[in-house]
Amino acid sequence: MGANTIFSYNWSYLLPEFTVLGFATVLSLLDLFLGKHVKRSLIGWLSLIGVLLAGYFVIHNVMTVKDPVSYMADMLLIDHFGNAFKLIFLGGMAFTLLLSLANNRDNDEVSHQSEYYYLLLTGLLGAMVMASSADMITLFVGLELLSLSSYVLVGLRKKSIQSNESAMKYVVSGGIATAVTLFGMSYLYGLTGATNLVEISKRVTEAYASGYSFLVILSFVFIVAGLAFKISVVPNHLWTPDVYQGAPTPVTAFLAVVSKAAGFALVFRFLFTAYIGLVGPNGERVFLSEMSWYLSIIAGLSMIIGNTMALRQTNVKRMMAYSGVAQAGYLLVPFVTLTQLFFEQSLFYLFAYLLVSFGAFAVIMIVSKDQKTEDIKAFAGLYHRAPFVAIAMTFFLLSLAGIPISIGFFGKFYLFMSAIFHSSYVLSGIMIATSVISYFYYFGFIRQMYMRPGLTEAKLKVPGTAGVVIVIAVLATIVFGIVPGVALDFLHTHFNPNFNFGGLQMPSK
Repeated sequence: MGANTIFSYNWSYLLPEFTVLGFATVLSLLDLFLGKHVKRSLIGWLSLIGVLLAGYFVIHNVMTVKDPVSYMADMLLIDHFGNAFKLIFLGGMAFTLLLSLANNRDNDEVSHQSEYYYLLLTGLLGAMVMASSADMITLFVGLELLSLSSYVLVGLRKKSIQSNESAMKYVVSGGIATAVTLFGMSYLYGLTGATNLVEISKRVTEAYASGYSFLVILSFVFIVAGLAFKISVVPNHLWTPDVYQGAPTPVTAFLAVVSKAAGFALVFRFLFTAYIGLVGPNGERVFLSEMSWYLSIIAGLSMIIGNTMALRQTNVKRMMAYSGVAQAGYLLVPFVTLTQLFFEQSLFYLFAYLLVSFGAFAVIMIVSKDQKTEDIKAFAGLYHRAPFVAIAMTFFLLSLAGIPISIGFFGKFYLFMSAIFHSSYVLSGIMIATSVISYFYYFGFIRQMYMRPGLTEAKLKVPGTAGVVIVIAVLATIVFGIVPGVALDFLHTHFNPNFNFGGLQMPSK
């Protein structure tokens, strides 16, 4: 049988990526021909249509793809794993666009609105490529497409010194993280002679047994250290508060959820495909015996440092940044425990984090624009000005804190139980202790909204698209907090519960 050509593939499974790429290209060309009198919000609405259309194609793939479909010598894979993360990305992007349409309507936040919208689409495309990649080359291409788009988006407020400073810090930190990641990849390529992750998984055991065990572990350490930047965990988290504060609020929400979820997709796909099957000379699972402790240290430090640093913040976006560092630490727990349900546990937590984060950032955007400040005192008396917004924000904060009868509580509960099952008592203790610490700064919001008088009693104006985000987020937070099994059953039914990476079965405890 002859080699595959570009015409021999069924490209219909890549329609989600083609849709996003097509809309980004067409909208960039359309912007050239639109007159100055035409509002650029049109580009935003068309971008939203493109995202919804891509979501339809992903759902179609979920329903029709049973076995992984590969392209270009297994460089890209369409499978349950990629489809699950693409739904997270597209849902987050839809919320980002809705917030952007509300945030940019007065033309004071971002003057180059057309570029803003199709840069979001190119960043989304990079995230989707990362989720489907099974080769270090395509993984890196997707990573850089997302990163470069994010760098520009953060600095798009050209007249803001704070935005310029945060963009510069983001670029420098990202460049260093990229170099560290490539350094680890170069070791892995040198040891195995392959860039395909499945091929690497087959050869890395031979390299480990041939006397290169130290270099195999070293490649893992460098790759994790580099990827820590994308998921904003220790030791590569210091950029997060400055960038979150300096970026437009919708971009901050995009970085907090979509970009972070893409980083976790890369960690899932890369680390577990390449290293999960690594077997030592005595038949032991090297990932569990020698590598997982490194991830557990990162997870523990991220939870501790993120929550304790958040206590000192008065700027709400910086507070949410450190909260995001802690949340990423919680999300690393399943990577250490590796129970049979760790994929569903991680996806459920990401879904919960998407809802409450976008809901919270929608409220932050509305209040900070109204009060002309991002200080937590801007929330004083919010309940008297906009009762529904204050109540919705309360639910988001309770969910982030992990209070019972919220989607965030069940997300943390499943992670906590997996740690207990794995006998990771130290991690379990850190999860409980840091969750208690988080109550202090999350309840600081609530104290301001209900127990402190505001500077004005005037009703708070809520833009329509931002109100849609808040309503969807709060309803989903409540519903899935009451019946979390609905979401878990959906994951269990439509995404293979016996999930494996590149044909490698998940090891038991």
